[in-house]
Amino acid sequence: MRIVIAGGHGQIALRLERLLAARGDEAAGIIRHAEQSDDLRAVGAEPVLLDLESASLDEVAQSLRGADAAVFAAGAGPNSGAARKETVDKAAAVLFADAAVRAGVRRHVVVSAMGADPAHEGDDVFDVYLRAKGEADAYISGLGALDWTILRPGRLTDDPGTGLVRLEARTGRGEIPREDVAAVIAELVESPATAGLNLELISGPDKVAVAVKSVAGN
Repeated sequence: MRIVIAGGHGQIALRLERLLAARGDEAAGIIRHAEQSDDLRAVGAEPVLLDLESASLDEVAQSLRGADAAVFAAGAGPNSGAARKETVDKAAAVLFADAAVRAGVRRHVVVSAMGADPAHEGDDVFDVYLRAKGEADAYISGLGALDWTILRPGRLTDDPGTGLVRLEARTGRGEIPREDVAAVIAELVESPATAGLNLELISGPDKVAVAVKSVAGN
């Protein structure tokens, strides 16, 4: 498979790219800065230089042509203000999804956030973030041309992955190593039977492959 990942230099994305390359898939990561290219090549991924905050729909669609799946793993980051929650966490996610439709890439996995809700209230930056994520998720879930899966991890940690997770429509709050999130995404991109699902993810009792198979088709 060829999988194109938005936010290709992110902490989850780099782990995902390494996993995909190790199993023989072709991973391409969209990055904003050319100096990030070597980090992608080091994990076996192809760097694609493109700024999702300023790129056109056609430019993003061109980066997706020929792909078997797309993963939106971009984010404005914890130190960004409310404005970039709107331009990255919402607008870039919408643009990437529209571009996937234009490029004919049906399989689409979105890394969202637990608590994302288009009706979330409040004006603090984190409130804006959860609302922006929720609005993007709602838009993408309305695109009939995509086989989308929305993944909402719990609190992310840099602990070593255990390969054991809980993946359900509702898990409740919890933590999850970024390494395990990447492993779940790698499984999801080749599991089209999970299309149309909003899934929460925390550490738990099930092996990744088992957890994905258990929700497939539900």
